[in-house]
Amino acid sequence: MNKRWGFAAALIAILLAVYWVYSSKDSGEEGSKDSVALPSKYGDTPQLIPHREQLQQFIGQKLTGEAGVYTNYKETDEAAETATGHETLSESAGLLMRYYALTGQREAFDAAWSRARETLAAEYGFSYRYSPLHDKKYTVNAVVDDLRIIRALYEAETAFGNDGNYGREAAHYGELVYEHNVQGDKLYDFYDGAYGTTNDFLTLCYADFRSIRLLEVPSKDKRALEDSLLTIVSRGYLSDKFPFYEARYDYKSGKYGDHEGEISTIESLLTVLSLAEIDQERTASITYLKQAVEAGTLYGRYSRDGKPATDIQSTAAYAIAAMIGSTIGDQALYQNSIERMEQFRVEDQASPIAGGFGNSATEEAYSFDNLTALLAYAY
Repeated sequence: MNKRWGFAAALIAILLAVYWVYSSKDSGEEGSKDSVALPSKYGDTPQLIPHREQLQQFIGQKLTGEAGVYTNYKETDEAAETATGHETLSESAGLLMRYYALTGQREAFDAAWSRARETLAAEYGFSYRYSPLHDKKYTVNAVVDDLRIIRALYEAETAFGNDGNYGREAAHYGELVYEHNVQGDKLYDFYDGAYGTTNDFLTLCYADFRSIRLLEVPSKDKRALEDSLLTIVSRGYLSDKFPFYEARYDYKSGKYGDHEGEISTIESLLTVLSLAEIDQERTASITYLKQAVEAGTLYGRYSRDGKPATDIQSTAAYAIAAMIGSTIGDQALYQNSIERMEQFRVEDQASPIAGGFGNSATEEAYSFDNLTALLAYAY
């Protein structure tokens, strides 16, 4: 009799413990976040490590100044509407920080983070752009870049431990994202610190689900945001015939938009990657991507019915394809994508951009191409 009562008491205790865990999640307590998910590390091979090291050296020695990674190796007057020349971007800071965290380079990570704080940190998060020539910090953030920096900080906490305050700083900037770029269950691309306003749409690839899950905000609020974003992104799927995604969603009109009738491959691949990181990728997208990579026909832009709108290909597109391969555990997709990506490596040792990715003739080497390639090597 005593044994039966003992068993019953133990069972009740277990059930109460389970109920407490789930009720705590539902109550929306602060501090609830997912653990950091690490890639498959297919890039850690004897064949790829030398190329990764050469690219890291090129970026560190040729593509980086006191303010951070240059937008382009070639200098400009830094006066265009979009970033050019030796301007630096929050996008670049986050990509580089993620790479150093994933490859366990603490000193380099701390240096990159220090530069980002000094040149880009603001009351609303991070300025998306800084001009060293004009000492100008733009007053607008890009939420996808803020989320990437936050994710890099959490990855650094996983890699290096708690003594660097990485998690505390990540939580702080996560709160700023929620304060300025989130309203209810809506995520907005930009926040203008000068005017205190957001834009009125979402670029689908800005819905970085994995990074959002890392934010230390009430669970119920985070779930509502993710559910809303997942609905928007899923409905932006074009078709099984051409399994890419719309570019943006307008909250006021409830309509999707593209780039004047064209679909950006890089934006769609970033959307596929974000979905893959939460196991929500579509099989048709992966099949299409694998075929395009194997054939070497992953072009930069397409019409809405899937016809190439250009014959230009890019380093970044194949780099993102490689990250998708690593994320879903498809080593063949990873390796094939890296092989295609490396066709854009500058092999001419006489070139000032040797070891990097760019155009030897024009000596143009862009930060996004080089940093996505570097990060792909870490996957």
